[in-house]
Amino acid sequence: MTEGLKGICRLSVVPMRATPKGDAILISELLFGEHYSVLDTKNGRVQIQLHFDNSIGWINQNQHTPISEEYFNQVNLSDYKVCIDLSGTIYFQKKHVHILIGSVLPITTNELFKLEEQVAFNGESKSLSQKREFEYMKEVMKKYLNAPYKLGGKTPFGVDAGGFIQQVFKVCGYKLPRTIAEQVKSGQEVVDFESIIPGDLVFINNKTDSGYIFLGGDEYVGVLGGEVKKIGSDDIGEKELIARRILLRKLVPE
Repeated sequence: MTEGLKGICRLSVVPMRATPKGDAILISELLFGEHYSVLDTKNGRVQIQLHFDNSIGWINQNQHTPISEEYFNQVNLSDYKVCIDLSGTIYFQKKHVHILIGSVLPITTNELFKLEEQVAFNGESKSLSQKREFEYMKEVMKKYLNAPYKLGGKTPFGVDAGGFIQQVFKVCGYKLPRTIAEQVKSGQEVVDFESIIPGDLVFINNKTDSGYIFLGGDEYVGVLGGEVKKIGSDDIGEKELIARRILLRKLVPE
């Protein structure tokens, strides 16, 4: 019986796989502090649905940390902090855990709720809901530059196109779906491609493994050639492009 069961990630990074097999395709990853609902259990594995983006995958049973419905709802209502350092250290449940950028910290200014346990975090953080401007986003993107391509990855130590875009925007206070196929439907469509502004997303039509963040001029950032890097329009080529606007217009400098 799994209906109603909830969980939270209390490890640095946990792989989410397509099926309940150890060699199944990696479809995403859990970062410290991300919470989820349990859908099924099988072969020593747990099928979960991540609350942040509704992605579904399988994790090892021994990497699943159950939490109560009450605490799950507390997490939903609390404006927790998000780690903005490439990596940091948190002392939690009487042990030190190394965590990565994009991890959610059980630290909040909301005094209506009690924390599971006292924590100590060594690193920089910001409120998860605090929306930041494009100049801040550029600094976040620098932390992912030269990250190797990894199907299903979403950290600076291995990331795919959808994971890169999602995590950059997450740190900046915006919630995006996990995959390029979903992201291309997010935000506001930029009908006139010539009017794109820094921070806009650019996708190649009918291609679900490519997406880029526009920097301005002739520069973009995204996964290409096996890593995250800056590219020019020549690298994208003469293709039908789609642009979407996620950043609030007033937060993007003229």
